[in-house]
Amino acid sequence: MGKKVLVTGGCGYIGSHTLVDLIDNGYEVCSVDNFLNSDDYVLKGIATITGKNVVNENIDLADAQACKTYFQKHQDIDAVIHFAALKAVGESVEEPIWYFKNNLNSLLNVVENCIANGINNLIFSSSCSVYGNASDLPVTEDTPFMEAESPYARTKQMGENMLEDIAKRYPDFNVILLRYFNPAGAHISNEIGEDPKKIGLNLVPVIVETALGTREKTMVHGSDYETRDGSCIRDYIHVMDLANAHTKAVECLFKSKQASNCEIYNLGIGEGVSVLEAIHAFESETGQKLNYELGPRRAGDVVSIYSNYKKAGKELGWEPKLNIKDIMRTAWAWEQKKGTLVKE
Repeated sequence: MGKKVLVTGGCGYIGSHTLVDLIDNGYEVCSVDNFLNSDDYVLKGIATITGKNVVNENIDLADAQACKTYFQKHQDIDAVIHFAALKAVGESVEEPIWYFKNNLNSLLNVVENCIANGINNLIFSSSCSVYGNASDLPVTEDTPFMEAESPYARTKQMGENMLEDIAKRYPDFNVILLRYFNPAGAHISNEIGEDPKKIGLNLVPVIVETALGTREKTMVHGSDYETRDGSCIRDYIHVMDLANAHTKAVECLFKSKQASNCEIYNLGIGEGVSVLEAIHAFESETGQKLNYELGPRRAGDVVSIYSNYKKAGKELGWEPKLNIKDIMRTAWAWEQKKGTLVKE
């Protein structure tokens, strides 16, 4: 039996793809997800892809007692990948108290119970939003934090700072902080993909929903930024590449290859794609003409951000294999299929 990895938020978008990648690489897995922004039907997709039935427990990790009970019951966990968090920039601006309570309390509860139960390996789902409006691009892991542009981003900054302090106090507790850029696309099998319970907020699902006709139009939030075409620039990483980076990080922890007990890695493709360029890539790859409109800037948006992922390449042995065309093709195929799924 291989090492056992707990994936919190395992029925979510990135969590579900990471469960698949872990299973494909020989790990035993388990999941905790309270379905706040996910659905248990994704477990069927994981089973179809891998042939394995993943056990998920419906627990709110921000509930200290529920979290403690779960970890006491599962003494065989070797590592935790912590995805479970609220993640919508705009929503965090409207509901900052909820975001701080949920994201920070769940992280603290998980870490406290890892240490109490001798689980010394944790991977934290962070974000490129920690950089804010960085003055130099591409950003590296040494790029200093600028002012957070949203409460969501601040929860990621605070989460990283908390883990760095905790790692100093507990030298046997090993942490990897993974700073994602913009995950998008769907599994190549077309069995799982992005399917938020609330209206799609990220650019790629908004684009495909518009093309499918479930949304009237795609709004480009801002066309007067100081970028090559006036729209925001982001680094889009295919979710399968991102999932594999978590497996590589787990392997790094288990082999004790870290230079320190708290390491940080950027995960992106190292290229900036503007909102308008992403729209044109979708049209070119799928043959679908998109109804979009140029609108005003949106509160909380960073102007431009893209990565330097050389450290992850060197130390984790990871590199992205898919690009914006693959993202748009798989996202479109998934969007067409998911409407036919029976969700029980």
